[in-house]
Amino acid sequence: MQRQADSIIQTLKAKGVRVTPQRFAVYADLLARSDHPTAEQLLSDLNQEAPTSSQATIYKTLQALRDVGLVREVLLEEGVCRYDANIDPHHHFRCQSCGEVEDIPWEQFQTPNFQGLRSGLQVKSYEITVHGYCECCHTDE
Repeated sequence: MQRQADSIIQTLKAKGVRVTPQRFAVYADLLARSDHPTAEQLLSDLNQEAPTSSQATIYKTLQALRDVGLVREVLLEEGVCRYDANIDPHHHFRCQSCGEVEDIPWEQFQTPNFQGLRSGLQVKSYEITVHGYCECCHTDE
């Protein structure tokens, strides 16, 4: 447990992020989960035992972690920003019923052919989001 905490502190420092209890807690929480939480979910989780963080603090922390490349924003549904500490390239599956999000390995899909795009467009990155139903929500209709 202490080894993991030391690793988180070392990672934050290496990226030039000042280590505060809130930054540590947000990053540690994101590293421990795979559900791509919203800022509000993170705030709720972190304030379960002892309310010490505000919504503004969570947003500023997420922005700081994003700016140094430790966290990425994931837009899987309109108007909702989720956060992911898995910064390795990957795609996503989102259940249209319960909202569950699951990572899909990058290699699962072939690289799209961007040659056919309008002249002048430069693709820097892409990500595929697959929408459907998870095994709990799937019904044979």
